[in-house]
Amino acid sequence: MAWRRASQVCSGPLLNIFLFLVVQIAHITQGDNGPSPLPVAMESPITQAHVFRSEFLRLLQSRRSPKVPLIANSSNPVENPLFQADVPSTKAIESCPKENIGNLKEMLKEENLHLHTEDSEQGKLPLLILSLKERTKVRRPAIVFMHGTNTNKEWLRPWLEAYASRGYVAIGLDSRYHGERADCKTAYRDALISSWRNGNTMPFIFDTVWDLIKLAEYLTQRDDIDPKRIGITGISLGGMHAWFAAAADTRYSVAVPLIGVQGFRWAIDNDEWEARVNSIKPLFEEARIDLGKNVIDKELVEKVWNRIAPGLASKFDSPYSLPVIAPRPLYILNGANDPRCPLGGLEVPLKRAEKAYKETASPGNFKFKAEDGVGHEVTSFMIKESSDWFDKFLKEEDMTCD
Repeated sequence: MAWRRASQVCSGPLLNIFLFLVVQIAHITQGDNGPSPLPVAMESPITQAHVFRSEFLRLLQSRRSPKVPLIANSSNPVENPLFQADVPSTKAIESCPKENIGNLKEMLKEENLHLHTEDSEQGKLPLLILSLKERTKVRRPAIVFMHGTNTNKEWLRPWLEAYASRGYVAIGLDSRYHGERADCKTAYRDALISSWRNGNTMPFIFDTVWDLIKLAEYLTQRDDIDPKRIGITGISLGGMHAWFAAAADTRYSVAVPLIGVQGFRWAIDNDEWEARVNSIKPLFEEARIDLGKNVIDKELVEKVWNRIAPGLASKFDSPYSLPVIAPRPLYILNGANDPRCPLGGLEVPLKRAEKAYKETASPGNFKFKAEDGVGHEVTSFMIKESSDWFDKFLKEEDMTCD
């Protein structure tokens, strides 16, 4: 397909070389402030995407520990997964379409792994991978699933099992300071506050996106996965992870972020930031105290975002990150009444994304749906829609391994 060919024009080693050259030229011509915007006449969707990725990759690398070999070690199943808040319902993900296999539990192959992504305490990425046991070796489509705030990969199991039953390799993981990467019920909150005060980590979205880049590298090396058919999805915080990972790495060929895509700059400018702030309020309360403010206001919110996720409310925000996913299939599913992802903040990003998909001759690869009457919750409708989208773009005759 055209979108697959386009997504592979600069990928793997060639993409890394290209990004390195872009960054070096930027340093020479602009110093540490990075490259200035290209003249309008020179811009194109592909050029914009490469500039975005080079800048984003440079940011991610700026707060990394030393590199380590990409090694996956076997680990043990988690018997008592850690939840940092009340356990959310799994009703919606349990509704995911699945094959009627009576002995599904026996037919499933389960892998528990730790993938090393960097030399740090958080640089050990826990994975839960489910797939059907097969007599013949084939390369199958794979999907990465991301959990929401305060949960873990084990919470995703019904979702993983449903996709595995339909022939996918289903990969769940713990985001930073969650699940196996958390040592207490305040681990994520504590990491956010530490990032605000020390500025040496990016636990809100960006550090986990680095893990997802390394995960894509690992998955494309497996002999049971078709490297051209790797999708990514997630819920809430996981939806943000899926969105930014797809923008950062073209190896994610299809993306379906659920209740995660929003406009951070728009929320600040239009005083629609409170619901998002309240989702991780202890961080902002500590920042309020540190800044000597009586209340949390838009100035404080902007300072926190700039500290813990630089560029989140500026050059890496949705108006700039969504278009660079084109021409790869992207389906954004939100609730029409979601205060954390207000629709007003998506007006410009959606228009820019639609333009990018038209310019890359792939308008049918982009879709947005805001479900009426739904707030910040994932629904059975969203789960079914995402399932159909993945089947449409990833389900092909599996390739026999060499």
